[in-house]
Amino acid sequence: MTESNSTQLQPMPTDWQRALAVVAHPDDLEYGCSAAMAAWIDEGREIAYVLATRGEAGIDTVAPAECGPLREREQRASAAAVGVSVVEFLDHRDGTIEYGVSLRRDIAAAIRRHRPELVITLNHHTTWDGGVWNTPDHVAVGHATLDAAADAGNRWIFPELTEQGLQPWNGVRWVAVANSKNPTHAVPAEPGLERAVRSLLEHRAYIEALTDEDPETYARRFLTESTRELSARFGGQPAVVFELFNR
Repeated sequence: MTESNSTQLQPMPTDWQRALAVVAHPDDLEYGCSAAMAAWIDEGREIAYVLATRGEAGIDTVAPAECGPLREREQRASAAAVGVSVVEFLDHRDGTIEYGVSLRRDIAAAIRRHRPELVITLNHHTTWDGGVWNTPDHVAVGHATLDAAADAGNRWIFPELTEQGLQPWNGVRWVAVANSKNPTHAVPAEPGLERAVRSLLEHRAYIEALTDEDPETYARRFLTESTRELSARFGGQPAVVFELFNR
């Protein structure tokens, strides 16, 4: 991200108790917003994670049958590092997630189960800031999450969920998109930054396949640099940034 846009970032809303984070892969939240998760957990809020895949196609040198369970274990440990104990997987196929009714239904079901006021997802735009192309998985899950936040409250969309005992939930007030190229709001990063580093570091197998840099050095450098990129738009303090949509 760049600091060319001088618009100041607003603080994230604080009048909520339950949040649900929905992303495509293990590590998406750790690269995006785990410092915010740690700070929110410290404040007594409830947060659950839902992942569309187990990240089984994410390490070139590890076959999917081995990689999926490995990355699931890393994700559960990573969530625990910031205080999140509920981690669910929807078992869509890594790398080929398709936006559509099936994905919307699965996410709407998760929203009905957890009944959050705040839903969090990852950048749904086709590019990252600077024009770097986003992956189809991120785009599909982000778009589906924005749609499912409304689907979850409509009893006539996916009535089979009601038949399964998942009553409509129209209590989602916001959807916050982490790592968006169009951020509007932010959370101070420093209170949760050390736990965010530990959380990203739990994805050790993934990091070791990604870079020759020492994993802890890599995790600390990445999160320190990324949370400082838009600090000028948030009172000079490191920030976890979101594009916030009201519901």
